[in-house]
Amino acid sequence: MMWAVVAALVGGTLLLAGVPKAGDHEGLLRVVRGYRLLPSGVERVVARVLPAAEIVVGALLVFGVAGRTAAAAAAVLFLGFFVGLTVNLARGRRELDCGCFAFGDHDAAPRIGWFHSVRAGGFAVVSIVLALTGPPGIGVLEQAAALALAALVLTAALAAAQLRAVVHVGRRPVDEHLTPASAELRAVATVSRYGA
Repeated sequence: MMWAVVAALVGGTLLLAGVPKAGDHEGLLRVVRGYRLLPSGVERVVARVLPAAEIVVGALLVFGVAGRTAAAAAAVLFLGFFVGLTVNLARGRRELDCGCFAFGDHDAAPRIGWFHSVRAGGFAVVSIVLALTGPPGIGVLEQAAALALAALVLTAALAAAQLRAVVHVGRRPVDEHLTPASAELRAVATVSRYGA
């Protein structure tokens, strides 16, 4: 059961990362190029293949299909992310978009940090442990529990992403944006009530 829960969390993370990337090939290509690790032709292939790989491997882990193989594939993905992040941090290049879950839709300058590298390394280690210790597949009850947990995590992450899109640190709260509209609506209501 524990293997299924951890696999579902790793798989859910990959799904959360892969789905937004699938809709923005050019944005992902900019992120991959920003890391300056791959030849130009390989960058294009990575930008095309990465979202599908994350989605497929994530779904396999969530549903408990091809357990060890999917976990090994997840380990390869996370090791690649770990290497890319760590090499650029070691070079002193922090002004990069992580490209982890979404990219290019925020006003703040993108920055990577050691947190990103440690997180990717942690997911790689967990994925390796899953690949070495997990069953080839899991039972129906474990699949149902893992799916429910993955759905909960996915829903929470999507809600957090939506909240992040509306409320930004260092920017005006949402209510401040609505104050002028509220005053205008009151004025219109007053005029319509008493006539012009």
